[in-house]
Amino acid sequence: MLDLATYFGLFFAAFGAATILPMQSEPVLVGLLLAGKFSTLLLLLVASIGNTLGSVLNWFLGRGIERFRDRKWFPVSDKALDRSTRWYQRYGKWSLLLSWMPVFGDGLTVIAGVLREPLLTFTILVFVAKAGRYLVLALVTLQIFG
Repeated sequence: MLDLATYFGLFFAAFGAATILPMQSEPVLVGLLLAGKFSTLLLLLVASIGNTLGSVLNWFLGRGIERFRDRKWFPVSDKALDRSTRWYQRYGKWSLLLSWMPVFGDGLTVIAGVLREPLLTFTILVFVAKAGRYLVLALVTLQIFG
């Protein structure tokens, strides 16, 4: 039961970290890897799926956010949204391979929704980016501390 709760905790940490919430999943993953009690492959899979699904939430937010752009409470300035849009239009869907990056990556996943990137393409590219980041983190952690 405790193992299941641990994996769910990692999932929700990874999910939250991919959204606009100020969270980090890397320390959770590193701690679980160092504990040595859990399957490395399962930890990587759970973190990657959780982080990807958090980005999918951002994509859906992006799909609906445009209608609120003129509201006072809208959290992004016109200038910042326009700059991000131009950047995404310039580099296209392949820029989603940078979705693993802190702060920048979250905004990128929202912009992909605003610009109507197809969900399947979005999900595949984001999963590759997120899984790659967690894999590198696990390899470094286990190499250094393992």
